[in-house]
Amino acid sequence: PVVPAARPGAPRAMQMSYAIRCAFYQLLLAALMLVAMLQLLYLSLLSGLHGQEEQDQYFEFFPPSPRSVDQVKAQLRTALASGGVLDASGDYRVYRGLLKTTMDPNDVILATHASVDNLLHLSGLLERWEGPLSVSVFAATKEEAQLATVLTYALSSHCPDMRARVAMHLVCPSRYEAAVPDPREPGEFALLRSCQEVFDKLARVAQPGINYALGTNVSYPNNLLRNLAREGANYALVIDVDMVPSEGLWRGLREMLDQSKQWAGTALVVPAFEIRRARRMPTNKNELLQLYQVGEVRPFYYGLCTPCQAPTNYSRWVNLPEESLLRPAYVVPWQDPWEPFYVAGGKVPTFDERFRQYGFNRISQACELHVAGFDFEVLNEGFLVHKGFKEALKFHPQKEAENQHNKILYRQFKQELKAKYPDSPRH
Repeated sequence: PVVPAARPGAPRAMQMSYAIRCAFYQLLLAALMLVAMLQLLYLSLLSGLHGQEEQDQYFEFFPPSPRSVDQVKAQLRTALASGGVLDASGDYRVYRGLLKTTMDPNDVILATHASVDNLLHLSGLLERWEGPLSVSVFAATKEEAQLATVLTYALSSHCPDMRARVAMHLVCPSRYEAAVPDPREPGEFALLRSCQEVFDKLARVAQPGINYALGTNVSYPNNLLRNLAREGANYALVIDVDMVPSEGLWRGLREMLDQSKQWAGTALVVPAFEIRRARRMPTNKNELLQLYQVGEVRPFYYGLCTPCQAPTNYSRWVNLPEESLLRPAYVVPWQDPWEPFYVAGGKVPTFDERFRQYGFNRISQACELHVAGFDFEVLNEGFLVHKGFKEALKFHPQKEAENQHNKILYRQFKQELKAKYPDSPRH
């Protein structure tokens, strides 16, 4: 408030009155400013304490990564400049650790694999899985290998979650070498400024095709990619990239595994489903069961290979009483051709890399788990959901020929297990 000055000729009493009023208003204004400053300080302290509380809770299992963008880029360049290494067959060139992440040896890693075009699913996995992820990417052509390196560079630059939680590896045919991306060269990803922009750009340039239909004479090395993704992990959940875990599955597994050390030799089975429309992915078991009851969700591979998942015993699982804690609910004996998705620690057999393209690539590994002495226990609350129903008409024309080829290989594989585990009572 503006206090009018006393006129020079005004009486002395009036001048004093003006002075008192002026001092009063100045004191009031100062008091109001002090109160406002104290309120701002209080809110700032309260917000800081709340933020620290949330940060402490979030990082209870997962500590913040100290790596900077420049460190991650340098690591990417080093991995690519090495020229990679050839796999056991000599058909593929492997680049380990394009992106790396520091992992607790007792953590549970989500391990997956994808062609370059299917990396779009990675953003959904980052949202659902709170722990570390390991991704093996396959580039069937030289152009795809170049796209994979540029994409990895862009993701490492603009996605803090990628830098903190994701390990990424690259596999391409051995006749190709992946190039180190030059940040000074203008290109499709050069002007992007956020993680969302990177995934949006990928959606525009990617051209997802029918499963395994690579359009080249190169086979998709799914088991090589799976082994690469779970390499060095104690506990790993190996899934396909177009599957989504239930919300909180990582945290539930961590808490369960931390409470007991008795899980060596046990495969903890995560029931797998498929959903007709991927617009609404269920987050918890109640939501899943509602969709299951109306036919929007069904057991995984229900229309293609019912025996491949039937031993999970879905009718028993859907009728389990609701529980808040994740735990094994019942034991299931393995039977051919069951191929469950599971978490296991200890000496877990690797996937046989002779199996490529379609057929028996996961069944063979589950079979060896059984012969090696692992027991299968189905978890009560966690689950996986595949985006879309698996149907025969959605596969590439060579599917049956590949399946028959791998079926013959599977018979040979089972005979080899007898020599590898001569003392095993299991067959």
